[in-house]
Amino acid sequence: MAYGDFASPACSQTYRTVKKIQKKMGTTLRYVYRSFPQPEQFEHSEQAAEAAECASAQGKFWEMHDSIFESGAEVDDPQLSRHAAETGLDLLRFHRDMRARAHAGNVKRTREGGVRSGVAEAPAFFINSVRHESSFGLATLLAAVQAASGGDRAGPNIKSR
Repeated sequence: MAYGDFASPACSQTYRTVKKIQKKMGTTLRYVYRSFPQPEQFEHSEQAAEAAECASAQGKFWEMHDSIFESGAEVDDPQLSRHAAETGLDLLRFHRDMRARAHAGNVKRTREGGVRSGVAEAPAFFINSVRHESSFGLATLLAAVQAASGGDRAGPNIKSR
């Protein structure tokens, strides 16, 4: 499980590492992403997390997740609208939900869950419920994931929220 902030350059970088690990690990990897906005560090952090929740409500969380991180964490209001359009969201519904902050409670609860788990900043990784305290570089993170999975690397990715 990863706790991340869509507005964080460090999280954007670890996204690329996770994609490589997903490709290598296949079905032995279950990747769970939880938003951990850090508005004290990144101006549009909470809006980006809420935008991802809006996408989730339309069944397109992973498309929004990937669009944001592939752009290098560009998450001001015009960029979030662009990501929503690129992912094929119902834009009227997206903008209505964003204005109403319809998913702010979900984002708050997810962040609070991270805090209860000991997360102070993102990115943060848990592998089989154990906090990964080492580097988030490809070699280190891949070795930790492979050790936790017994080294099996076959099949396509399974993603879950």
